[in-house]
Amino acid sequence: MKHMRTVGLLALLIFACIFPIVFSNAAVTTMAVFTLLFAAAATGWNLFSGYTGYFSLGYATFYGLGAYTLALLCKYWHIPGGYMPFALLPLGGLVAAIFAVPLGWIALRVRRHTFVVVTIAMMFTFQLLAYNLKSITSGSTGMLLPFVTWSPDFFNVPFYYVALAILLLAFATSWWVRNSKYGLGLLAIRDDEDRVAGLGVKTGAYKLAAFVIAAFFAGMVGGMVVYFTGAIAPPVAFDPTFDVSVALMCIMGGVGTLIGPLVGALLLEPLQQYIILQAGSIGAGLDLFIFGALLLVVILFLPEGIIPSLRRLWHKLKAERTTTASVTRPEVRESSSALDALLGRQSEK
Repeated sequence: MKHMRTVGLLALLIFACIFPIVFSNAAVTTMAVFTLLFAAAATGWNLFSGYTGYFSLGYATFYGLGAYTLALLCKYWHIPGGYMPFALLPLGGLVAAIFAVPLGWIALRVRRHTFVVVTIAMMFTFQLLAYNLKSITSGSTGMLLPFVTWSPDFFNVPFYYVALAILLLAFATSWWVRNSKYGLGLLAIRDDEDRVAGLGVKTGAYKLAAFVIAAFFAGMVGGMVVYFTGAIAPPVAFDPTFDVSVALMCIMGGVGTLIGPLVGALLLEPLQQYIILQAGSIGAGLDLFIFGALLLVVILFLPEGIIPSLRRLWHKLKAERTTTASVTRPEVRESSSALDALLGRQSEK
């Protein structure tokens, strides 16, 4: 299974690198840019919410902070359109991460449904600030980003490869966290936080660090999206549908898995872009309706998401082939093994 996954990821990476060359249609590459960006955002969301079990619906807070950071830097530093704004994307992520420190310290003092409500409240608070701080954000009028003078047939190509670089960075970070002692602690927190805290693990610091890392990638994605679309306004920057879309991608692919967010983004974001493109303004609501229907189907038939369900099926088929009398059942939750592993490490000490 691991070899198949590695080969599949390498093949997907090669295909992603040559995609703009093979498919040069502007509509297709536009869908691809948004798909890569949402895959990066979903990977960042999963790095915190999927690994810790703290379900966040305020991820757009940091998406909007990164977007406004890039817009304001381009405005006050007189940055022209072209490649220079790409170099400012890490600053947008950094600003979002800085804001995530106090916001995370406040939000992570509560758990479960209360945490969800707090994150939603944070997002709408920043949306109201963006509306009312007109001297900074121009309020509901919004702001324009630098205009790019590239030719139409080349316009999407730089955005595509920068979006791919952001996704690869997010995926590499998620992989490193998932396979580190720190990631083991996050998964153990998802399983039983009180028990982990009793072992001496500083759960607050673990959660806050993951919250800040996730915010960094949301900020970069936010800056990239507004530069690609060319404009920013409060309802676009702090958009609750962004939170819904990212969460649905992770749920469909498999929350807490490494490649689940990628699978969910590859399935849902092209569909969303296609619906919006075909249905116009109607598509803004139609895509969410279809997302809800797909989520219902996944919950009914693949309740753990696509990746965990496929893993379970693989183990079942493997067990049937070996015809062993006692076969270890596949993991239902990765967090259970994470807690056992953490307990093993503590006992070794």
